[in-house]
Amino acid sequence: MGVGELGNFAAYGFAPASLIAPLGCVSVIASALISVIFLKETLCVSDIVGGTLAITGTYILVTFAPHTSTHITAQLIQFYFISWHFLLYLMIEVIAFCILLFVYKKRNTKHIVIVMLLVALLASLTVISVKAVSGMIAESIQGHLQLIYPIFYVMLVIMVVSCAFQIKFLNQAMKMFDATEVVPINFVFFTASAIVAGIIFYQEFEDLALLNIFMFLFGCLLSFLGVFLIARNRPKAKKQESNFIAMDIIPGGRRTDRVQPESKTETYGSLAAKFMCNRGGQTEDS
Repeated sequence: MGVGELGNFAAYGFAPASLIAPLGCVSVIASALISVIFLKETLCVSDIVGGTLAITGTYILVTFAPHTSTHITAQLIQFYFISWHFLLYLMIEVIAFCILLFVYKKRNTKHIVIVMLLVALLASLTVISVKAVSGMIAESIQGHLQLIYPIFYVMLVIMVVSCAFQIKFLNQAMKMFDATEVVPINFVFFTASAIVAGIIFYQEFEDLALLNIFMFLFGCLLSFLGVFLIARNRPKAKKQESNFIAMDIIPGGRRTDRVQPESKTETYGSLAAKFMCNRGGQTEDS
């Protein structure tokens, strides 16, 4: 995973962010193939259809995506960072993030869309900062030192902080919801946020023809549909259905009923419940 993420990090320094992000569907296809070969999972028809759609969509979006990437320098990042359209985008994103965080934390609304939107909003900053850091490192390796500028370290801090909180919310989503729900929704939201970030911050669609934009979005749509079809048939984690201890697994236990009384009774969680269980056991023994 470390080698793969290192390659993903390096790719942002040489190609547009709107091209790199949708290619994440390749990992979903690869995981489906690995699960069939090594974990002996059943290959369904929807897996084949989903893989075909994802590969077709990937080919279309790669063909029609912007392929020219400007050299990322500290001066260029500073110019993009203080541009009015990015500042407006950042303000809207911060307001939306605060509202979603309030609903999620204070209102205790545990909906998968809210959690994944929080991840996506952080992911847009991650994509912007990763491309900036990767591009400036690449320029420094080629002989044009960019590490002496403060903007490099600003972007580095944004990258680390946004990645950390993004992983935090993603882990919370994986605990509350099944992976078959989290994976496709996260892929769609992350890809959309990365494309929007590339368009607004790096102006990647500035000289792209209308046909190329339409075919690129169509390729993304096919990839989204393919990922959904692959993920929907993954095995779901088994949920624990009961929260009681069976007496038959306790050494010396004679009663095979539940220890925990019903939550609607007056003795729920009280010491009297213990005596009720004991009295019931004595009655049965008698």
